[in-house]
Amino acid sequence: MSKKLFTLCCFILFAQPLYAQELKVVQIYEQEELLAWIKQNTHLNRVVEDKCQLVEDIEARADIVKIPAYQFLWGDMLAWGVCVDKNAELGLYYIEQAAHQGLPEGLEQLGRYYAKGILVQQDNTRAINYLREASSMGSIKARVQFAEYLANGMGSPLDFEDAYHWLHNSVIADKNLHARAQKALKLLAKKMPTRIVEKAKRPLD
Repeated sequence: MSKKLFTLCCFILFAQPLYAQELKVVQIYEQEELLAWIKQNTHLNRVVEDKCQLVEDIEARADIVKIPAYQFLWGDMLAWGVCVDKNAELGLYYIEQAAHQGLPEGLEQLGRYYAKGILVQQDNTRAINYLREASSMGSIKARVQFAEYLANGMGSPLDFEDAYHWLHNSVIADKNLHARAQKALKLLAKKMPTRIVEKAKRPLD
């Protein structure tokens, strides 16, 4: 055997195990852990940290199995070009599919996007509708935004009581979000009769 061939064989023999150690095989995410990452807004970071190894699995669970959490993840990846070619239109489609299946985080994100004109044209009516639905399903971020927008003149006064009720009864660990919630509740209370405010403070069912 020539010296060059011997060197090549040694490289193949020893380099492959080293590469295999560096590229750790990643198991598909459990739905509960994926939902936790979505709530913390770390889901895209996790896909990147895992070196984009699960792209095909994520797409299959979004497109074929139609799992809401995976539809949301796949939609966000497409919308922002994370591990795949950017396709904002298709990304929004999958986020909408997740929202239509009742994923609060999908509803909240669409509400925020329409309120701020992110990837879509600003549409306050759609924003309020999405945020109302997400709020009713327990999204803390949506509840804060919903109350803020109502306090600032968006939406209908008919929503004041529900918005106050949901937000008043929310447990908010994040200090900044908690401060925003307190401010929104104070502003909203000024727009409501005292008896309605007291009624809205009742515990959640």
